[in-house]
Amino acid sequence: MNKKKQQTEQTKKKIADASKALFGQKGYKATSIEDIVKATGCSPGNIYYHFKSKEGLFLHLIDDWNKEWEDNWLAKEPLYPTTVDKLYGLAEHLALDQLNHPLTRAVDEFFNDPGQPTDVEERINEMLSGYIDFNRRLLQKGIDNGEFEIADVTGLAVILDSLMVGLNGHARRMERGEALAAYRLAIDVFLHGIAKTTR
Repeated sequence: MNKKKQQTEQTKKKIADASKALFGQKGYKATSIEDIVKATGCSPGNIYYHFKSKEGLFLHLIDDWNKEWEDNWLAKEPLYPTTVDKLYGLAEHLALDQLNHPLTRAVDEFFNDPGQPTDVEERINEMLSGYIDFNRRLLQKGIDNGEFEIADVTGLAVILDSLMVGLNGHARRMERGEALAAYRLAIDVFLHGIAKTTR
């Protein structure tokens, strides 16, 4: 990498790191480009050169978080021999990540902002589709290896995602042990339901 490119990457990382701290402390809406300028010493033009907009900068941070999350999960996944085990492991991984990550609240705020520009809305929809695809692939493995009955895999993937997203909002108000127990219970319910079987 030549010196100019290296400096560009260092500046981009400096902006991203400072912004991550600000968004974590203040939230998405309350953090302004002026705040980022003060924290980094970079001009607004420099920030826009690297990220085009505040939304573009935040999407970059979410992409980084998603990659970090996936890398951590892929390192853990082989520890779980069955798909059922993987679902419980995944729930715990999600719970701990959501409880510990500084951007959790800011991401909720960002995703639920109805005033996003069209290109940002499209990017959010791509991310959400990626989460559903991840769930779909995992559940399909369970069907393929005989752990689950053949079912509407896409529908189940959406339900699983909705369950985890819904828990995310509640888990932040729980103690760590209580939150982990709630995520495990969610997988119990997802796998087995709560209706009494009559024979």
